[in-house]
Amino acid sequence: MSLTPATAAALILAGGQGTRLRSVLPDLPKPLAPTAGRPFLGWLLRFLHRQGFRQGVVAAGYRAEAILEYIRRESPELWPEGELTCTVETQPLGTAGGFLESANQCGLTPPLWLVLNGDSLTVTDYGALLKPLEDPSLDGVILGVSVADAARFGSLRVNQQGVLAEFAEKKAGAGVINSGVYLLRRELLSEFPSRSPLSFEYDVFPHLLDLGKRFYVHQISAPFLDIGTPETLAQATQFIEENAKDWL
Repeated sequence: MSLTPATAAALILAGGQGTRLRSVLPDLPKPLAPTAGRPFLGWLLRFLHRQGFRQGVVAAGYRAEAILEYIRRESPELWPEGELTCTVETQPLGTAGGFLESANQCGLTPPLWLVLNGDSLTVTDYGALLKPLEDPSLDGVILGVSVADAARFGSLRVNQQGVLAEFAEKKAGAGVINSGVYLLRRELLSEFPSRSPLSFEYDVFPHLLDLGKRFYVHQISAPFLDIGTPETLAQATQFIEENAKDWL
């Protein structure tokens, strides 16, 4: 079966408190950081829609009312076709816990979930993540990005078939990092550990690997930015202007 972006629902995790950015964003949730004339979240949504995704969910948490208002006001321009909804995390649940709550709240039941962080962007074709799942033996795909210094991020270790072996600890030097972009079959959600808070990296993927689940790591070299620190947030406008010429 040939899969397309319309097969999946894109769920953006936008619930983090962004404590490292309070000095520069005292009143805004991190995904709404002003970037090249619009909030960072707006660029991510626009990018996904331009690639053909038509079901979108934003999982808000910290200062959720600001994100809700932004989606209500701007969705006709950012997401003109399909359905874009917003859910609210009632308490901090971790990345995977927030994803599960949002997936259950939104009422969508797609065969595939594309999970992304609302404070990072990899400029690549997310549709390319779909092809590996034409192999029924694979349960999901993780987007891995080659970087010169992986010190701020966990690295991915894969076997000879390109399948995830483990998440490695943060380590300086070149490596393939976890971009925080996952494509997951819907059936996996029922096998997440039943505890809270719940992290993808530390809880969910190790548990699923122990169950024998298989995740292909789609490795690329591509522009990548995480706006999680004041230093990287300061790079965001230049990053968008240099890498978003076809969707400005």
